[in-house]
Amino acid sequence: MTSTSEHIPGSAGVSPASPPEYDRALARAEAGERLERREIASLIGCAAGQERLLAAADRVRQRALGPAVHLRALVEFSNHCRQDCAYCGLRAGNATLPRYRMAPQQVVDTALAAARLGYGTCVLQSGEDPAYDAQTVAGIVRAIKAQSEMAVTLSLGERPEADYAAWREAGADRYLLKIETTDPALFARLRPGRTLQQRVACLQALGRLGYQVGSGFMVGLPAQSLDSLAGDLAFLRDLPCHMAGIGPFIPHPQTPLAGEPSGDLDLVLRCLAVARLLLPPAHLAATTASATLHPQGRQRALAAGADVIMPNVTPEHYRVHYEIYPGKIAPRGDMPSYRRQIEALIVGEGRTVGQGRGDYGG
Repeated sequence: MTSTSEHIPGSAGVSPASPPEYDRALARAEAGERLERREIASLIGCAAGQERLLAAADRVRQRALGPAVHLRALVEFSNHCRQDCAYCGLRAGNATLPRYRMAPQQVVDTALAAARLGYGTCVLQSGEDPAYDAQTVAGIVRAIKAQSEMAVTLSLGERPEADYAAWREAGADRYLLKIETTDPALFARLRPGRTLQQRVACLQALGRLGYQVGSGFMVGLPAQSLDSLAGDLAFLRDLPCHMAGIGPFIPHPQTPLAGEPSGDLDLVLRCLAVARLLLPPAHLAATTASATLHPQGRQRALAAGADVIMPNVTPEHYRVHYEIYPGKIAPRGDMPSYRRQIEALIVGEGRTVGQGRGDYGG
């Protein structure tokens, strides 16, 4: 079996066979037993066992959550960012990117338009943009909550705990803050000037405040190993994580990682499947990045344990400039027709479209 410390650029870092320890780990995982880190690494590192792993994850998803796929309306309201992350096209150092900010009322109006189409959740996402202070974001949340029954998820990066508290008081239900990697050295290279400890502290603060907490990581980062990925999955389990996004690394040409290969979708699917086994009631996204990497990426993720899709409802003239990575798949048609396309995808996979807010465990 491939060493769990081996680097896994692209599709490397997989083993050619399904050893006995793999079979034991898979059986223990499906039974709900707590896996050791080495067992997690054996599951994600064995390509030969992928079909059985994904089938087990699909069974666990069905038992825990049923057939529903929940739709979250994504509003990317600002692509300004004060951080200079090595992997992200929104990084402050990318001088080629046309920047935008949506007015607060535009954000509210976009979310309410999604509510009228039947979305039970809106996800308000931006770069780390200090122009949207705590009071401004709280006002947006209050307006959405006052005029709809939507759950509000925020994904605004690292902020002071007082900001998180103000948004929670305003009615925000969930917060998504991806850890990206739990390897401290790799984290330091990816996010200069920030530390893994600071990121973890933010996630812990969100939990204390009563948010449904989301996190996640990228698969295929330079210098990443199977052991590192196993640590990421164990972190999500122990947080605990109520929702997660696990997708491939896709290099952006205006970043220091421009020349690196993209992550491997099969390895992404194995990580997603293990996340389902470790976190049966959590909501797991079939990410846009997976669909960008492969035309059947969302469908394959749904078959690997995912139960969430996040259609992008950002107005097109803004959306084209929210470029964390290049080539991102774009909605086809207007908001109603795009929703119908996603619903058809879900039904085509033998699943049902989730109703209501789709809170944790339901």
